[in-house]
Amino acid sequence: MKNWAGNLEYSSADVRRPGSVAELAEVVAGAGRVKALGSRHSFNRVGDTDGTHILLDALPRTIELDSARRRVKVSGGVSYGELCRSLEQSGVAIHNLASLPHISVAGAVQTGTHGSGVDNPSLAGAVQSIDLVRPSGELATLSRDDGDEFLGSVVALGALGIVTGLELSVWPSFRMRQRVLENLPWDRALADFNTLVSSAYSVSLFTDYAGESISQVWLKALDSEPALVDTFGATAATQSRHPLPDMSAENCTPQFDEPGPWLDRLPHFRHEFTPSNGEELQSEFILPLEHAPAALQAVRGLADKLAPLLFVSEIRTGAADEFWLSPFYRQQSVALHFTWKPLQAHVEALLPELEELLQPFGARPHWGKLFTPSGHDWDQLYPRFADFRTLVSRHDPEGKFRNGLLDSILGVRTAAP
Repeated sequence: MKNWAGNLEYSSADVRRPGSVAELAEVVAGAGRVKALGSRHSFNRVGDTDGTHILLDALPRTIELDSARRRVKVSGGVSYGELCRSLEQSGVAIHNLASLPHISVAGAVQTGTHGSGVDNPSLAGAVQSIDLVRPSGELATLSRDDGDEFLGSVVALGALGIVTGLELSVWPSFRMRQRVLENLPWDRALADFNTLVSSAYSVSLFTDYAGESISQVWLKALDSEPALVDTFGATAATQSRHPLPDMSAENCTPQFDEPGPWLDRLPHFRHEFTPSNGEELQSEFILPLEHAPAALQAVRGLADKLAPLLFVSEIRTGAADEFWLSPFYRQQSVALHFTWKPLQAHVEALLPELEELLQPFGARPHWGKLFTPSGHDWDQLYPRFADFRTLVSRHDPEGKFRNGLLDSILGVRTAAP
């Protein structure tokens, strides 16, 4: 088996496809090492195992709305595209979405995946409770009432159990409109960065860091927000755009301030569009928003090395949260996302230099994308990292849910007292 990008082949010795949570629990209880796979959109080995891989696609796909409590209970293997269509039919919404609606809810939450917007928490921010299968096969449910145990388990890289369900907060459906600006001068962007990224509900900048301007700015505004007056020196696009300048915009969500439902504007790509496989790699680094101008200026200094390897880089933002391993833990953040050409050896050779450049700004890598595990001081980046290690040791002392990547991040396994 391979991941979505096709850049890695999984190491599993055994593959199971349980048809129920009870069957899944039985497989987990009898396995040595085990990991679950959802939509396989991770670009590294966070979901790999040399033991048993459990595929979640045969589990019942359930979406249960509790309108009175403004909650929805969703099984872990459901994609955001499926979830959003169901919610919209019931007149409710979730607060944020990633660029692609095709990713699974459980996998996105466990790796700290996010959307965009200075006041919009990551996808994990909607989680109110989480269902896990522990190493023994025991089923556990954690909610916000469980305090630290919950906060340490929502973004947990699959190290604390296999996620079979999540309860998310919802609120009334809303409408949005999207427009694209082109050729934003770098000088203006850096001078007015906070104002720029706060000018709509969700703002994304697309660049290769070369030249004197940012190629595109995507602004996703609530239909109730006033129209953007200041274009920051950029010009309005005169035809629909794809983030990659040479690609057709046919598969992108509608632009030109055309109002529409939230689920058809928050992602960059339409749900009915099936992304191609094996044509890109991704890395992403999240750092405090106040460092954005200096960090971006520093990255521009690497443009001659970055541009030949990049399809495009997306710059977006996110609100702070309280999840121990969330890249947004207690910091309003800017995220520098790199969509690489499928040249993994060249990308991995450049990553240490890019990571060293971003280190003074406190950059935290996205857990599901390419980064150098040995290139980061995890205890410094994450104030509760030692507590997370303890939590993992207590719930999985034998390392059933561990793998090579988690071992390199968490260190030598020691059982908690």
